[in-house]
Parts: sequence; structure tokens; C-alpha cells
Amino acid sequence: MPAGAPAREFNHRLKRAYGLFALGFIVFVLGLAMAERAGLPRVWIGYAFIAATIGMYAVIGAVCRTTDAVEYYVAGRRVPAMFNGMATAADWISAASFVGLAGTLYWSGFDGLAFVMGWTGGYCLVAFFIAPYLSRFGRFTIPDFFAARYGGATVRLITIFAVMLCSFVYVVAQIYGVGLILTRLTGVSFEIGIFIGLSGMLMCSFLGGMKAVTWTQVAQYIIIIIAYITPVMLLSFKHSNLPIPQVVYGQALQGIAEREKQIFDDPKEAALRQHQAARAATLRAMIDGLPESLERERIRSRKVLDDLRAAQAPASDIARAGKALRNVPANVATARAAWNSEMGMALNVEQAHAHAAVFPGKNQDASDAARRNFIALLFCLMLGTAGLPHILTRYYTPPSVKEARLSVFWSLFFIFLLYVSAPALAVFVKYEIYEHLVGSEFSRLPAWVAQWSRIDGGSLLSVVDINQDGIVQLAEVAMHPDIIMLAMPEIAGFPYIIAGLVAAGGLAAALSTADSLLLTIANALSHDLYYGMINRNVSTANRVAISKMALMLVASAAAIVASQRPGNILFMVSAAFSLAASGLFPALVLGIFWKRTSRAAASLGMMTGLSVCFYYMSITHPWLRDLFFVKGEIKLWWDIQPISAGIFGVPAGFAVTVLASLVSPKATDQTSAMVDSIRYPGADDKMTGWRDG
Repeated sequence: MPAGAPAREFNHRLKRAYGLFALGFIVFVLGLAMAERAGLPRVWIGYAFIAATIGMYAVIGAVCRTTDAVEYYVAGRRVPAMFNGMATAADWISAASFVGLAGTLYWSGFDGLAFVMGWTGGYCLVAFFIAPYLSRFGRFTIPDFFAARYGGATVRLITIFAVMLCSFVYVVAQIYGVGLILTRLTGVSFEIGIFIGLSGMLMCSFLGGMKAVTWTQVAQYIIIIIAYITPVMLLSFKHSNLPIPQVVYGQALQGIAEREKQIFDDPKEAALRQHQAARAATLRAMIDGLPESLERERIRSRKVLDDLRAAQAPASDIARAGKALRNVPANVATARAAWNSEMGMALNVEQAHAHAAVFPGKNQDASDAARRNFIALLFCLMLGTAGLPHILTRYYTPPSVKEARLSVFWSLFFIFLLYVSAPALAVFVKYEIYEHLVGSEFSRLPAWVAQWSRIDGGSLLSVVDINQDGIVQLAEVAMHPDIIMLAMPEIAGFPYIIAGLVAAGGLAAALSTADSLLLTIANALSHDLYYGMINRNVSTANRVAISKMALMLVASAAAIVASQRPGNILFMVSAAFSLAASGLFPALVLGIFWKRTSRAAASLGMMTGLSVCFYYMSITHPWLRDLFFVKGEIKLWWDIQPISAGIFGVPAGFAVTVLASLVSPKATDQTSAMVDSIRYPGADDKMTGWRDG
């Protein structure tokens, strides 16, 4: 482990190496920009970004390959605070933040700020209540802490299940994002894009575990932040001649407010929004009626085509009918995913509101419900952040408690650079849509509309002249939130090199988080389950080998689930936060700060929190209802959306844990000593009694 002068030299070498990497990446992008001006085809720009970035990740993975347990599980506990902060930021800025956040802010406006505030506030909880104590504890995984703190196989097993559940939901979202990005970047099908991305993930985490993942994530953060900030600065310069979006996007917001008054006062717009509401209800009925509704839709589409041919209708009408027949889903699973996506897009359009409206609603009850959901989501994201295993594991990697605390500061700083830009990006994109698409003629639609409408059978973008007036109304533009960021360069009219750069950044964000999540799940199986509960005599090399095999299996399973398109990226990620908050946060915090918390209480609390959270999701979220064959009307508790199910799971987990602890015997002297040693660091600022035990 570096110490003193060697540590400073190690830090200096890292800064020099990654500084050269950042410079090299900028030169690479500028070179591709010059090649585009010289006539390089767009598809080759996409291939160049994929080959260069994934190739670089593979090289780092190969250089960092290891079978040493400490290197594989916690990167040798020698990651300096600033670089651990960069790695944590890359780990954190997943496909949800990079791809999904801008889309959510675009559709939700003020309400979307719950994500920014919740995730940022969660890191404050990590800094004060979690990170320094886990660093001082100093083993390998979160189940390690629970097993040492509470003792017994039951607690470890429940923790393993909770870790795997929330991590698996999270990694499915990342793999879904990878498929979406590669589809746009290369033109390959969504399913092929998923498995191409999967190979990129495994090149890193499979070879070197946390060591390779850490140093790859530092490089990925550099790509992520360049890819995010560059187009936002260009948008700012385009609108104001000043490349500081945080300062000038208020001007665009004022322009949006003026356009919204014109748009929402238009009677045509109101009629079209009613049409979208009816379309969403029809899709809900079709989903509930599967599989019979799929066959009816296939018969109906075929009849429309036959009738047009018999009537010798214009060729364009026949072509559209033929395309509609070809786009009918091939099977029930595909139909459920496609219709759920289309229904969500229709509801987004129907519920569109003024961007700056605070807790919007058609009446006071709706406004109150919006306020409750904002607070509930904020709560779940904050506590979920402090309970996510793949984030908490990062605080095992610094060499000391002081470095762990500094890591949180650097993490917040590096995340701040992106989050402070996301609201500006959403506003600029909405301004572009209002000014250059809404109100234009259907006969003169921008080229990007046709390009994105072709992807995945139109499930990401649909611009249809519903009222046949030849003019685009806002309610005729149905966009999936996940394409706002990826389509932004084309919406703004930037060169394709910017689109490629954004896609490369999104790919880096998804891969960095997926690597860490896959490693967390694999380690839970190999280290916590096999080594911790089945075979304590297994060698270190075999333990690492088992982790690698588990990594392959989990990655394949997640790719299969992601190919079913279970929901938008941001919902899947937020569901993982609710699950982590409900299942892990109460027992984790009480285990650190309350000696009385007992083994049985922690087990019951985790099971209760997870059960309540998952039950609420399964009866309220359309995709989960379909998966578990839940029929009937959706009944929300206090109008809380399924994305915030943790608002019920966390209090249930805390209540059961506290009550069960009060009727349990007091903590043993050994437990009290352990809690004291974690809570009150010694002068050496390092773990002395529990580390690697």
C-alpha cells in the first residue's frame, strides 16, 4: 500500500497518465471531426468511437488482471481519494443520469429536480453516516459487514439476496441503455447491441475485478464529462453566444414559457391530448387482453392492408398499412414491452405541462399528489443512495478513513459537474423542439425525425398527423424520454461527431456502472455465499475463479431480461434505489449507530422492508403487473407512484427492526466492542481488529 513519499509518487504518476489520456481523447475527437468534414461516412465515426473506447477499456482490464483477493475485491485498498471520487462518479453517472435524466427533466420540468436533489442529498448521507465507518471496518463486501455485525448465516443470506436483487434491477437498466446507444451509433438491432455491450463489460470486470474496474472507471469518467458538457456548452453558445449554460439557460426558459402559453391555449392541442389519453387507455386494455388482443391486432392490420389493396388506394397508404402489419409484435412478450412503451409515451404527451410549473395538476387534489410524489421520490433516492452496495463497496478501496471521507467530497464534485448541466440541457432541447418542430409542416419534417422513427419500429419516437391538418402540434410528438439526450445533437443541428461523442459518453456511463454492479453480484455469490457459507477452505484463486464464472452467468441473465424492454431506464434505476433503501438502509444505519440492534431484528426488518416495497411495485407498475398476471384497476396508496415504493418499505423496515430489537437481549460485549471500534477511529485512522478478518 502506498505510504508517504511512495504514495505521493503514485498519485503523481496517476495524474500524469490520466492527463495524457484526456488530451489523447480530445485529439481523437478533433481528428474524427476533421475526417467528417473530409467526407468520412457517419457509420465509420460510430465504429471508430466503439473500437477506440471499448478497446481502451479492454487494455486497462488486461493490464490490471489479477487473482489476488485484495486486488480483485477492493483494488488493493490503495486508491487515492481524488481518483476514487472519479471512479465513484463514473460508477454513479449511469445510463440513468447520462441518458435518462435529461429526458425526465424535459418531460417533468420542476418535478424532475427530485432526481438531482435526491441523488445529491444521498451522498451527504453517505459522507456522514456510512462511508467512514465502512472504510474503518475494512473487509470486502456489504454482506461481510452485516455478517460480522450481526452474526449468523441468516443475516448474511438475506443481505446477499437484497444485494443481488437491487443490483440486478440496476444492471438490467444499464444493459438496456447500452443496447439503445449502440443501436443508434451503429445501426445494429437492439438485441445485438446488448450483447456487443456485454462483451465490453466483461473485458474489464472479468479480468481484473475491482482493480480493473476502478482504473477503467477513472478513464470512463473523463469520457463521460467531456461528452456531456461539450454539447451543452455548444447549445448555450448557439442560443446566447456565451458557452456557460448554467448562466444563460434562463433566457431559453423564458422563451419556452411564452411558447407554452400559445401551445396550451390552442383548442387543437386540447383535443389531441384527449386523443392521446384515449390511446393510452386502449393500449392498457390491449395489454390486459393479451394474448387474444395480439391476434386481434394482427387480424385487424392484415384486413386494413387487404381492404386498401382491393380499393386500389394510393401506393403511399398501402405502404403505410404494410409497415403497420410488419410492426405488429411477433409474440406476447414483445407486444407487452412495445405497448407498455407506447402507452408511457402517450401518457407523457397527455400529461404535458408548463416546464416551470411547481407541482402541476388539473386540480388541487392532483397538485397535492404531485407534491407527495416529489417528496416521496426525494426520500427514496436519498436513502437508496446510502444503501446501494456497488457504491458503498467503493469506500473499502481507499487506504484510510480520511481518504474515504475525501472520496465522498470528490465524488460529489465530479457528479456536480454533470448534474448542474442537466437542467440546462433539457431546457435547450425543449426550446429547439418548440421553435423548430412544433408548428412546422409535416411535409417538411427535420431529418432526425425520420431517422429516430425508424429505430425499433417507432417505439422511441412517433410524429403522426393525427388530426390531418398538415401542421405538427405538440401532442402529435410522442418521444421516449431515453432518446432526448441521444437525439439532442441532431435536434440542435450539430455535426454527427457530436452525436457520436454523446453516444460514446452514454456507453461509458452504462458500462462503468454495469461493470461495478456485475462485480457486486458475482462477489456476493462467490465470496459471501460460497466462501462465507458453504466452503471456508476454498483457496483464494478458486474464489476469484468462481466470481468470474458467476459474472458470466449473471451478465447473460441480465442481458436476456434487458432484451424484453422492461421499462424506461430511469424507472428501473429508481426501483433499485427503493429496494436498496427498504432492504439495506435501516439495518445498515442501525447496525452502526445503535448497539441494541439484534440479529433477529435485522433479519426481520430487511425481509419486511423488501417485501412491502416489492409488493407495492408489483401491484402498481404495469410491467410488473403483467409479469405477475395482476388484473384489475391500479390502486395507488395515497397516489404514490411505484417508482417511490421505498416510502412504504423504509418505515416498515425501521419499525420492525426497532421493535424486534427492543424485545431482544442486549448486545454482547464483543458486538459493543466492534461497534465502538468502527464508530470511534483510533489515532492511526485505520482498522486494527476487523480488517480482512
